[in-house]
Amino acid sequence: MKIAVCPGSFDPITNGHVDVIERALRLFDKVIVLVGENPSKAATFSARERVAMITDALKRHDSRVEVDHFDGLLLDYLKRKKATIMVRGLRALSDFEFEFQRALLNRQADEDVETVFVMTKAEYSFISSSVVKEIAMLGGDVGRYVPQVVERRLKEKFSKKLL
Repeated sequence: MKIAVCPGSFDPITNGHVDVIERALRLFDKVIVLVGENPSKAATFSARERVAMITDALKRHDSRVEVDHFDGLLLDYLKRKKATIMVRGLRALSDFEFEFQRALLNRQADEDVETVFVMTKAEYSFISSSVVKEIAMLGGDVGRYVPQVVERRLKEKFSKKLL
C-alpha cells in the first residue's frame, strides 16, 4: 500500500488544498492529511478545529484519507507512519522554489523520503489561506474558495469582529 503524507498548516483548508489532496488520491492508495503548526504564524483556528474542518471537507473519501495533527519534525512523523512519500501542492513558480529547497533538505536528512509535487487547477492557483482569511475578516464572500464547512466557520469567527 502506497501511503503519502500531505502536510500543511491548513489554516483553513481551501479548495486548492482539496484539489491537491484529490489529485494525490489518484496516485496513492492512502493520503494522510497532516495538520502541522507553523511557528512563524499565529493560527486563526486551533489544530482540533482544522482537523475537524478537513475531515468534514474530505468525508466522501473516508476510507482513503486520514486526517491527523503533529507538531514535531515531519520526517519523524513519516517514519512513525511508515510513509516514504510527501505530497506538496504547487500554485505558482514562487511555491516551487520554496518547496524544492525543502524537498532537498528532507532528502538529505532521509534519502528514503520522496517529495511529489502536485499542481493545483489554474482556477485555484491564486487562492491561499491568508487571502481567504483576509476576505472573510472584511466581510467578503469566500464560498467559491473554500469548502462549505470552512465558509461557515470563517463567518462565525469573523462576524464577532465586525460588530
